[in-house]
Amino acid sequence: MTYDLLIGDRSYSSWSLRGWLLFAKFDIDVTVHDTRFYIPQFQEDLKPFAPARTVPVMRLPEGGVVMDSLAMAETLAERHPDKTYWPKETKARALARGMVAEMHSGYGALRSACPMNLRQSFVDFPLSDDIAADVARIEQLWGLARDHATDGPWLFGEYSIVDAFFAPIAARLAGYNLPVNDVSKRYISHTISDPTFLDWRRRGLKDDPQSTYDLPYEAGKWPGPD
Repeated sequence: MTYDLLIGDRSYSSWSLRGWLLFAKFDIDVTVHDTRFYIPQFQEDLKPFAPARTVPVMRLPEGGVVMDSLAMAETLAERHPDKTYWPKETKARALARGMVAEMHSGYGALRSACPMNLRQSFVDFPLSDDIAADVARIEQLWGLARDHATDGPWLFGEYSIVDAFFAPIAARLAGYNLPVNDVSKRYISHTISDPTFLDWRRRGLKDDPQSTYDLPYEAGKWPGPD
């Protein structure tokens, strides 16, 4: 038996991307079920995953529903200790857990003003002080993570939960053309060029766009590979 995972729109659902990466990047068997936001069918699609009210949500092979991407991450790390969900070194793992928790609850200005949109970029997006503060904090943490990194291009060297959680942030920073330092540029480029991320994005492009995510800024080409 495998896990079941319900996700929303691939082009726009940042939390669904995080949940899906927790399986795809760690080679965990899962049956993926798709739904879309802003349609009546959404509530029907959620019913088999009750009591969840949103996506992503997973069902364990033996039954039982795990809501929320952070709970999913901790559950999968607990159930699959052979996988490198968290960095092995103690101080790195402590920092990684804190970064994931902060990502889960923070950066409200960036997340609110810059919803994830993997279909296009925005070339003239105005950078507010609140968004700039969020970006500065993210870059600070990315730099600290790289100080702990083993060999490898991800935040702590080897891919971990942290990279799954910050993937939509990297996509936002790229898609809204927000100014970042060279360390961040390299990490963003690696994230949005990763074959697993590209697979997710390409599948999303097959769906019809959601006008809810249209913004009044000049649109440009997506900055990563097609």
